[in-house]
Amino acid sequence: MKKDLQINSNKKDFPPQNWFWWPLLPLYPYGSRKTYFKELVANQIWGFEQLQGLYYVAVPVRLTVVKTPGGLMLINPLPPTDELLKILRSLEQQHGAVDSIILPTASGLEHKISMPAMARAFPKATLWVCPGQWSFPFQLPLSWIGLPKSRTKVLFDDGLPNSDFCEWISLGPLDIGLGRFQEVSCFHKPSGALIVTDALVGIESDPPELFDFDPTPLLFHARDSGNEPLKDTPELRKKGWARLVLFASFLKPQKLSIPSLLETFGNSFKPGLRTLKTHFGIYPFKWHKDWESSTKGLIGQNQPLLQVAPVLERLVFPRAKKELLKWLDNLINLKGMKTLISAHYSAPIVFDAQTCEDLRKKINFSKWAPSNGNWTFLGSLDKNLLKKGVVPRNPIPLIKD
Repeated sequence: MKKDLQINSNKKDFPPQNWFWWPLLPLYPYGSRKTYFKELVANQIWGFEQLQGLYYVAVPVRLTVVKTPGGLMLINPLPPTDELLKILRSLEQQHGAVDSIILPTASGLEHKISMPAMARAFPKATLWVCPGQWSFPFQLPLSWIGLPKSRTKVLFDDGLPNSDFCEWISLGPLDIGLGRFQEVSCFHKPSGALIVTDALVGIESDPPELFDFDPTPLLFHARDSGNEPLKDTPELRKKGWARLVLFASFLKPQKLSIPSLLETFGNSFKPGLRTLKTHFGIYPFKWHKDWESSTKGLIGQNQPLLQVAPVLERLVFPRAKKELLKWLDNLINLKGMKTLISAHYSAPIVFDAQTCEDLRKKINFSKWAPSNGNWTFLGSLDKNLLKKGVVPRNPIPLIKD
C-alpha cells in the first residue's frame, strides 16, 4: 500500500484524468479520460464509463465492478486514471479489495489495452483472460504485454473465478482469419445480471450521462456543415448522439455522403471556427435530409433497443449465425436472469429468459447480415476480406481447444 501511495504522489502534478499510455491505441479523447461512475445494481454492481473513438465519433466503454465474497471483481478493464482509481479505492474501503481482474474477450483491443496498467494498479489481484489471446502482426506471450505469468490465469483452462455464484458462458471461439473471436459472459446469480462485452447492446435515443462533462462530440456531429458553430441544446445533443450511433454501428451509414475536398475546406477556418475544438471548420460529412429514417431498428425511443451489435453481425457472425443462436439458447436456460450489462451503450437493461427468446426468434426469422441500406459499406468490406482470403469463406467452425 505504501508503494501505491508513493506512485500516486509522484503523479500529483498531472490531471486526474491523465492516461499516459494513450499512444498505444490513439483514440479520442487521447491522454485525458474523464470517468463517469454509476451504481448499476444496488450494493452489488457498479459501472465506470470513459469515451473512446475517432474524430469525435466517440461512444462510452464500460468497466463493470462486481461485489464478491472476497472483495471486488473487475470485468473489462479501462485506463486506470487517478480519477478512476480514487473511486475504486473508495469502493474497496466499503466492500473489500480488488481480488480479480477479468479480460473476457480474445479480440477486443479497446478492453485489452488497459489490462497491463490495471494489473499494475492492483498487484495482488488475480488476472483472468479469455482463451486464445492474440496480437497482430506478431503473436506475443502474455508476459511480454505486461501480464505477470505468476498471477495470470486462462478462463476455463485454469478454472473460473467466483464460480460458486457466477456462471461463465462462452460465445465462440470462432475462426476469424487473423485470430479468433471469443467472448466469455458472466452471469452474476445473486443479482440476476448478465455481464457481456460486445455481443449484445441496448441503444436508446438519449445521450449517455458521460457526455454531460463535455458534449463536444455530440455538438460537432449535430451540424449539417462545417461552417456552423457548435451550439448546445437538448435537441442538438440527441441529434448528434443519433449520428454517432450510426457511425459506430455501420462505419459509413446509407444516408451519409462524403463532400468534395473543395467543399470541405471551403467551409473551414471561418470566423468562430478557428479552434482545435471545432477542427477548424473541417467537417468531411454530408447527411441526407431524411437521415433520421436510417435510425429505425437501431435506436429505441422510449427504452433501449436490444440487438446484436451491427459490426459484429456483419463482420464476425455473417457465416456463424448458428453459433450465436447456440449461445442465446444457453442464456435462455439461465435461472433468475433479469438484466443485461454490456460494455457499451445503455446499462442495465431488462433482459430475462423471455426477452432473450424473443431476440433469438427475431434473429432466426429475419434476414441475417444484409448488404443493403445501412449495411452496404460493411457488406462490401466483408466481401473484400473474403476475396483477399483474410477471413474464412466457408461457414466458420467452432474451434475445439
